[in-house]
Amino acid sequence: MTKKFFGTDGIRGRVGDTPITPEFVMHLGYSAGKVLASADRYLSKDERPAVLIGKDTRISGYMLESALQAGLSAAGVDVLLTGPMPTPGVAYLTCALRLQAGIVISASHNPFEDNGIKFFSASGNKLSDKTENNIEAGLNEPLISMPSAQLGRARRVNDASGRYIEFCKSTFPYHLDLHGMRIVVDCAHGATYHIAGHVLHELGADIVITGAQPDGLNINQECGATHSTSIQRAVKQHKADIGIAFDGDGDRMIMADNKGVLYDGDQLICIIAKHRQKKNLLNGGVVGTLMTNLAIENYFKKLNIPFTRAKVGDRHVLELLQKKGWELGGEGSGHIICLDKHTTGDGIISALQVLRAMKDSGKTLTELSRGVTLYPQQLINVKVTKGFDFLTIKSIKTAQTKAERDLGEQGRVLLRASGTEPLLRVMVEGESKEKVKYWAEYISNTLRNEVNL
Repeated sequence: MTKKFFGTDGIRGRVGDTPITPEFVMHLGYSAGKVLASADRYLSKDERPAVLIGKDTRISGYMLESALQAGLSAAGVDVLLTGPMPTPGVAYLTCALRLQAGIVISASHNPFEDNGIKFFSASGNKLSDKTENNIEAGLNEPLISMPSAQLGRARRVNDASGRYIEFCKSTFPYHLDLHGMRIVVDCAHGATYHIAGHVLHELGADIVITGAQPDGLNINQECGATHSTSIQRAVKQHKADIGIAFDGDGDRMIMADNKGVLYDGDQLICIIAKHRQKKNLLNGGVVGTLMTNLAIENYFKKLNIPFTRAKVGDRHVLELLQKKGWELGGEGSGHIICLDKHTTGDGIISALQVLRAMKDSGKTLTELSRGVTLYPQQLINVKVTKGFDFLTIKSIKTAQTKAERDLGEQGRVLLRASGTEPLLRVMVEGESKEKVKYWAEYISNTLRNEVNL
């Protein structure tokens, strides 16, 4: 049986531990190269497949980049290297350069000790389950290098940053600009450090850049989208109109208004959706996830905007958007997908959609978000034994039913098993903060009594 390495967002782990080792990653590159080369029916016999590799700013990226390059070359695949590049930038360049695949070396919002590998297809989408399974199956085969004359070549894409900057700018209307706006940009010492500021500055904004001095060890360290106090402080310090904070690989972002009040992905999606509805630009409805705040669902009901939930993870949001033929969706974490602009979630492009709503309306972020007040939400992780099936436990079901009856239509209970750890996640939300806290603890205690660890 083939061991499963791919998760919902590629392969990720602690550097030096399997699977994030040079040996494994070289074999992964080789297997991916063989699978991708055999899958492309448009290549002639004389053409070699080509793959783009981008990375964030972690020091381990150098090592893993070399390992991937060696594996791909051994499989007869040419390699194009961008250096530091946001994840959505790799997806865009893979399409623009008509390549067979794109690979990102990143662990997103994780600390620098972690790293990961994720793939994009020739169309800029995540690989299908079938392709991932084929790559994993190839890891069981020996790594046998192609003859020297058939080895892949490698070269740098020297204008990669410039290409992606122009692409991001193209998603903002030509009749608008950002003159008169002071924007603080926190790049999390990550992959947007040399991209985001240029995009916003060239559109006319007065830019203050923070978190843009990567040293290989400081990515996401007390800055960026996962450490929001940094952007809140900077906005007030520099008397800015707005703040934008990205995560380490640039596929998600959050915002702060001029008073330092934060707005997460759920709230920002509401602003984009309402603006698009007003401009007759909203195609269909909006896709959230099981974790999307109930207040967001109720808000969309008032606006008569269709809303549905996918499983947690941007991959599932994307799949449901494609199934329904809709264009807008995302998560509270700030991962927002605008399929009319890009094939994947893009922090810079998502921020531009919010800025467009501000410029079109002449309103501040505070004014645009009125009416979108998130319900109190509490999440408790309860340790369980491996294979614990909470669905079969009567006391847990009874506790959940009691909570749902008390919260009524203005509350929600979600019990969800973690996909990576022996944990059961208990999430309760509703209008009453006291009720939310009470029922989250009540259900969690009921669980603990049943598990009896």
